[in-house]
Amino acid sequence: MSSVIAATRFSVLDRSRTREGHEAPEALRDTVRLARDLEALGYHRIWVSEHHGVPGVAGPAPTVLAAALAAATRTIRVGTGGVMLPNHQPLVVAEQFGVLESLFPGRIDMGLGRSVGFTDGVRRALGRDKDDADDFAAQLAELLDWFRGTSPTGVHARPTEGLTVPPFVLALGEGATIAARAGLPMVIGDLRNREKMLRGIDHYRATFRPSDWAREPYVVISGTVAVAASPQEARRLLLPEAWSMAYSRTHGTFPPLPPAERVEALTMTAKERGFYKSGLTGHIVGTEEQVAHELETVIKETGAQEVLVTTSTYDRDALVDSYRRLARLAGLTTT
Repeated sequence: MSSVIAATRFSVLDRSRTREGHEAPEALRDTVRLARDLEALGYHRIWVSEHHGVPGVAGPAPTVLAAALAAATRTIRVGTGGVMLPNHQPLVVAEQFGVLESLFPGRIDMGLGRSVGFTDGVRRALGRDKDDADDFAAQLAELLDWFRGTSPTGVHARPTEGLTVPPFVLALGEGATIAARAGLPMVIGDLRNREKMLRGIDHYRATFRPSDWAREPYVVISGTVAVAASPQEARRLLLPEAWSMAYSRTHGTFPPLPPAERVEALTMTAKERGFYKSGLTGHIVGTEEQVAHELETVIKETGAQEVLVTTSTYDRDALVDSYRRLARLAGLTTT
């Protein structure tokens, strides 16, 4: 096993993707089951995401789902990737994480993003506007003040104040700059655009200001990693998500994941085929040996301390097998 890989933490972000023929509540239960599997395999953390009004995603309330994951496990860290701070009042977010940390001390992470609902209808329903994302840095500072007990309002967040919940910034757009100025760990993707990712990491490290939360830069790279017994089997794991992304680009709605065999039988338009092929490129995919080589390369290039795997597919058994193979090549488990 590579010493570079052995020195790297491996974690998972599960988006609770819905699947054709399965109801949305099952996707949430799948995520809870996956958390148990990942804990047994030795992964460092599992995170869940926030999406509103998306037909293909069942997870709109990451702090609620994180509580279920933490209750179903004992040792793996649990968090959000992330809570979209512009959608919420910072006090409420601080209180939610304060409750989580109180119930599951030392196991909770606070991953934070700056996106707002991606359609006008969702933004109206949330009472938000596109421009609210521009206030992310101020919202982040306000959120951290609640943990320190330094809010200028004179109000004190209970039970949050005095607790330590590690904050991470999802570095989309200006996120790298905001993470560096705040002195926080940064999560950056995706693996398909290495040059852009490397520029973001370099900028983050060059402008990082030490803080009470992090004395040195901490980089988490995120993206799809698929491992199977053969390159062909590994690639099939990517087909459902690639097609769902292609469909969303051409029809304006993000659908549940179809089985790989249905995707293979589809007749696509030229435009759909173009998006579909694009969705299959740039990921880390293959046998354990092939993936180990690719991982070592990207970890060396980025100097990342952690890899956050974001793979989604229809076949949950094949997904768990992929995570098992990845854990084995990373030295997390011998099974």
